[in-house]
Amino acid sequence: MASTTSDSTGSVARWRRAQAGLTTLLLRDLRGLRRLINPHRLQATVPTWIDAVAALVARYSEVAATLAADFYDGEREAAGMSGTFTVPLADPPRDEQTSNSLRWATKDVWPRGEAEATVAQLEPLDTRLDAAMSKAEGAIGRLVLNAGRDTVTGAVRRDGGAIAYARAAALGCCSFCALMSSRGAIYKDRGAVGEDANDQFVGDDSVIKYHNYCRCQPIPVFRGQAFELSPKAREWDRIYREYAQGHPGEQLRRFRAALAEERSQADPGSF
Repeated sequence: MASTTSDSTGSVARWRRAQAGLTTLLLRDLRGLRRLINPHRLQATVPTWIDAVAALVARYSEVAATLAADFYDGEREAAGMSGTFTVPLADPPRDEQTSNSLRWATKDVWPRGEAEATVAQLEPLDTRLDAAMSKAEGAIGRLVLNAGRDTVTGAVRRDGGAIAYARAAALGCCSFCALMSSRGAIYKDRGAVGEDANDQFVGDDSVIKYHNYCRCQPIPVFRGQAFELSPKAREWDRIYREYAQGHPGEQLRRFRAALAEERSQADPGSF
């Protein structure tokens, strides 16, 4: 009898808790680095802060990739796969990628003339710095967790026993993540798991995109294994089919509106 996996198994929950714990430690250390920024010497100290954060991201990304490899190994064993497979760990993000994210996060802290400044840029410097740190936390958390996600999806591409992956979204997630999770094991064959999929699924249809503060995880599916949507994902799928399916170019907008309406009438945290 084929084994069954889902987006809400105990192992998925454990990996999500591990990700959350890692993120807690990451943000603790990131907040500690704020002391490197001298509000009176932004030009001199922000680049030093960026370099320090890039080193932090590289270190935590290695841990995220290792946690993901452990998760993948456990899923492979639970599926009863024969033979051995060594999960290749995803590389940390390039320093340039981290730097670009941090420059985006801090773009409003720099002084500007009143005529050319945005509303955000006219806030007091402490307020602008707080906003920049909040943006940095979201971006850095995504970069680190992506090392784990990329480890799983990379393993699916390389493992002859893997045939697909699904997206597991958390309760209360955004409409985009709910919609992507409702699709289940979207990649059905080895070819679709490869680079062609990255071109096919772009923009709002991309199952592999993750936003800042996203808690989603890719779940591998192996040969001879059946994938079942969790109750929450089945509900998201019902909403999609009822309100958004058959409306090209408007699926996400219609799904977002229907999901918000149904959540407003349901028990908090139900889906």
